[in-house]
Amino acid sequence: MNVSMPVVRARWRDIGRIADLVTEALSPTALGAWLVPDERRRPTILAAVARIWTEHALLFGDAFLLSDGTAATVWFHRYRPIPPPARYADRLADACGQHLDRFLQFDQALAARRPTEAHNHLALLAAPGPAGSGHAAAVLAGAQQWMDTLSLPTYAEAFTDADRELFRRHGYTHRDTVPVDGHTTAHSMWRVSPFWTGRSSRNARSPVRSRHVLPCNNPSTRWALR
Repeated sequence: MNVSMPVVRARWRDIGRIADLVTEALSPTALGAWLVPDERRRPTILAAVARIWTEHALLFGDAFLLSDGTAATVWFHRYRPIPPPARYADRLADACGQHLDRFLQFDQALAARRPTEAHNHLALLAAPGPAGSGHAAAVLAGAQQWMDTLSLPTYAEAFTDADRELFRRHGYTHRDTVPVDGHTTAHSMWRVSPFWTGRSSRNARSPVRSRHVLPCNNPSTRWALR
């Protein structure tokens, strides 16, 4: 498994590609089917919601891509309260239609159990292709290296056993079990930065103790959500 591929920071122009491949990968999953039971409308709805949150992450967090464009992570810097996306209620209602209640239930279930202490939140891990390709491990390792320099713990939610095992291999430990509905459960995972001192940085976009420099972003080509 190759985990040495470098990561680059995403830009605004990458939002559409990220949303498209989030949709491609999430649509056939049990979570995607629960969020949007209507299989015909599912891709359109998932793409619209993915766009809302990816846009928001580029304002209040970071997104990183493998340099070959095959995987990405999307993060929120939660070292202070983050406002909801602009016009979120209206945009979500327009995107989801009759499925709005399930997205609200999903949002509320995760938000209710999210840590209150300062942390960086891995909201999306995007890695197309077979699980054994190594892309998910590569993008997580690269992005985690950057996130660790911000001197805050990192937090993620896993929805499958494979994701839980991936996070464990990268230093995460189980924190909590989050029931979403009668059939969907999230497992929250927590990782302490090796630079963590117990105090949050005042500016989570500025590395506190590292000279590690990410390469400049290059155009990306393919996206999907793992």
